[in-house]
Amino acid sequence: MTAQHFTRRVEATIARSWLLVNAADPSAIDRADHCDADQIVLDIEDAVDPSHKPTTRGTVATRLEHDHAWVRINDRTTPFWSEDLDRLRGLPGLSGVILAKTESADQVTETYDRLGGTTPVLALIETALGIEEAPHIARARGVFRLAFGSGDYRRDTGTSAEDLAMVYPRSRLVTASRIGNLPGPIDGPTIDDDPTVLYMKTRHAAELGLTGKLCLPHNRIATVNDALSPTPDEAGWARDFLTDFETRGRIIRDGSDLPRLGRAQLIAHLATAYGIVPA
Repeated sequence: MTAQHFTRRVEATIARSWLLVNAADPSAIDRADHCDADQIVLDIEDAVDPSHKPTTRGTVATRLEHDHAWVRINDRTTPFWSEDLDRLRGLPGLSGVILAKTESADQVTETYDRLGGTTPVLALIETALGIEEAPHIARARGVFRLAFGSGDYRRDTGTSAEDLAMVYPRSRLVTASRIGNLPGPIDGPTIDDDPTVLYMKTRHAAELGLTGKLCLPHNRIATVNDALSPTPDEAGWARDFLTDFETRGRIIRDGSDLPRLGRAQLIAHLATAYGIVPA
């Protein structure tokens, strides 16, 4: 297998779909080679039984000698965290790590330093404490992006999965990401595989300001990518606005021009990155 298989077309700062793959299942990893996810995450945390972690860790390390992927590692409070970092540090194919159950800025920075100070750390926030500490985590040295571990958050707090019940933690991650000057946060997975439900829930998260989504193998990657991408009509509007702006000599006409210019530039950038053809 060559490195190009796990090299995603969309860069991680704007990646929409992050596919969590059970690293203990070779067939699942092979299937991920052929999916349309923007980023692949080899999971050596919750997906792997503790007794199988050493073997799975070795399998991931061997693969990352040649392929590229992110790895979800075990949280700082477990003995597996240190073993994960020792095995992954310096591997040429390690795109970054997703730190499970992040609850403090120090956990991010310590992970970053243990990996040599160059590997991005994506902080997966899954508890009430993590949500409250999110602004500090977002400014930690080494942090790359925030993600929402919605399932564990619900288990920790007793919150339901209803959209209204999840507005606060999602919005707090959006605000924290802005405070830390990070890309938009990544939402947790939607368990329901119905494409209509998945699309609606993903759009709801996008409307709150989240720009990516963790996906499980049974999810529909194309649905997630579609829900988190500009529409052809939006891309067409951005193209026309930017053309008009250049034609009139980049002159600002009123107070709404600068916000619209920023929105048009962002949409045009994303449409190009995602291969969206303007209408």
